[in-house]
Amino acid sequence: MLGFCILAPLGDALAKVLGPTIPLGQLVFTRFAVQAVVLIPLIALAGIQWRLSPRAWRLAFIRTVLHIFGIGGMFTSLQYLPLADAIAIVFVMPFIMLLLGRFALDEEVGPHRLAACAVGFIGTLLVIQPNFLAVGWIALLPVGVAVIFALFMLITRKIAKEADPIALQAISGVIAVALLSPLLCFGLVSGFAPLTLVQPSPVEWQLLALIGLLGTGAHLLMTWSLRYAPSATLAPMQYLEIPVATLVGFWLFSELPDTLAAYGITLTV
Repeated sequence: MLGFCILAPLGDALAKVLGPTIPLGQLVFTRFAVQAVVLIPLIALAGIQWRLSPRAWRLAFIRTVLHIFGIGGMFTSLQYLPLADAIAIVFVMPFIMLLLGRFALDEEVGPHRLAACAVGFIGTLLVIQPNFLAVGWIALLPVGVAVIFALFMLITRKIAKEADPIALQAISGVIAVALLSPLLCFGLVSGFAPLTLVQPSPVEWQLLALIGLLGTGAHLLMTWSLRYAPSATLAPMQYLEIPVATLVGFWLFSELPDTLAAYGITLTV
């Protein structure tokens, strides 16, 4: 999970770099295409089985759709929000997972955890407020990403012990490429800007490939962690993604959270 917390913000930062010149659909498609291209030969060399139960295939399909929308929403929000702020807002996700666990999975959630949810949500609102004044409703987009990834994590928990993590990520890559290809064809025909294709420069090709490699590695590590450790142990460790994102945002974009957002981030953690 520590590896995920380091790799994921780096991939998001590169998407923020490429966002102004590479359309959203092409960014997301390349992210999953690289995942499939890297992992399918690895499965063949390692002799990993692709077999999943019908239930696992259904869950893998839903998980991939959620992943596509989550990454698309995150990449979009990064074009308007500082990296650390966007990731901090997404960290309403553990509170959503706690509530989903309580009401959807009938897990035991005591008053102390519910109180922590309330305090953490206040911290998230402090981060949203200055960004909402600056960019409007787009500041709420990471909240939608948080809901999507909370559902994504719940499904991953259900499927992680049944499916090999490498096979699961390869399957997700193949499903995503199959789903996104017709949308990109529609974008070419219709001229719908987010789904059009452009010719990247050599440097942009390298950064696109690196986004795919970082995303693949990050989610492999996250899936492995969910396979071998309880989510209650892993969830607090995810907050290290926020200081990593702050450092990366300052390094690449000279961005730092303003005072109110910094208070909100501190309160959330």
